[in-house]
Amino acid sequence: MDNLTKFFSFELPTKIIYGENCLDNLCDELKENKGQKPIIITDKGVTKAGILNKITHLLDKDNVPYVVYDGVEANPKDVNVEEGAKIAKENNCDSIIAVGGGSPIDCAKSVGVLLAHNDTEIKKYEGKTAATKPLPLLITIPTTSGTGSEITFSSVITDTKNKYKMTVKSKYTAAKVAICDPVLTLSVPPAVTASTGMDALTHAIEAYTATCSEPIADAVSLYAIELIYNNLITAVFEGDNLLSRSAMLMGSMLAGIGFSHSDVASVHCIAEALGGMYDLPHGVCNAVLLPHVMEYNKEYCIAKYARVAKAMGFDFKTDEEGADIAVKAVQKLALDVKLPLFSDLNVSPDDFDILAQKSSINISTESNPRPMTKEDYLNILSNAYNAK
Repeated sequence: MDNLTKFFSFELPTKIIYGENCLDNLCDELKENKGQKPIIITDKGVTKAGILNKITHLLDKDNVPYVVYDGVEANPKDVNVEEGAKIAKENNCDSIIAVGGGSPIDCAKSVGVLLAHNDTEIKKYEGKTAATKPLPLLITIPTTSGTGSEITFSSVITDTKNKYKMTVKSKYTAAKVAICDPVLTLSVPPAVTASTGMDALTHAIEAYTATCSEPIADAVSLYAIELIYNNLITAVFEGDNLLSRSAMLMGSMLAGIGFSHSDVASVHCIAEALGGMYDLPHGVCNAVLLPHVMEYNKEYCIAKYARVAKAMGFDFKTDEEGADIAVKAVQKLALDVKLPLFSDLNVSPDDFDILAQKSSINISTESNPRPMTKEDYLNILSNAYNAK
């Protein structure tokens, strides 16, 4: 209720197509939006899982020419973006189909930025104001339930020279169409389902509690928390359960809408620093740090954390009790889906100082509900490392 009198604007330029086998709409959407020769941007995992074949089969059936770039790495790199853009330009592609998790989709957005600006270096477009031209047609097809990148405005890319994750963000970088087919997530292995699911939960909780939250983002974030918390374990251990997979994909998408219209906060600040330095899976980093940042934040957002616990389905008598339950529930969930502890990630304590420094200058630090300094980040890193 504390943000009902604040000014905000809400923009969602992406058409969302959702449902079992909705992938079949791909060629219709290409035609409707005048896409004639797309580049498909994906990774080796999607190719290996047979999902790329489903895409190309539809295009071949409709005699749509295309080019494939499946060289996107985890934590997509600037070199991946620049290579993808080069291939698209050389082959006169007029549109982009992004297939996969957050890495291919983020890469595809930044490829679109380079094509739109007729440029070759993505570093120039870091930040919220540098990308100023509409992208070519971008259709996103998520295959994991995690980042929500299919509908967000952000593209997070690793600067390989400086070893940190930069953000390319603009109202122009959102996809024109997102095709969200839960059937495509059935092949995701348990460990990836767990880490991407915790990533989505982090998006929802941080969006709801960020200092810049707004009512529409609050609403979708709370429903995302309900869906993710109550379906992640089933999705991990019963991977062929289409109902739980559908709930996870919807929860991930709603969480993406939530944080793209609010923000993430200090969990992501640390996770992005870790990803830039160690190339660790983003969802795993979020999972191991979320309960520790929540514990630090708790006294500044007791009522909101109690609402989080309520969305998860818990009953309690006071907001203080509810806030405690929310923190403990998140910690238990990460363990229940067999995610590692921070100390298992081979991160050296010798790097904590530089990780804390990188986290403290992340633009989302200011969105954390409790003020964060470099020393505060150091304390959280130490607490997480020593947790059992």
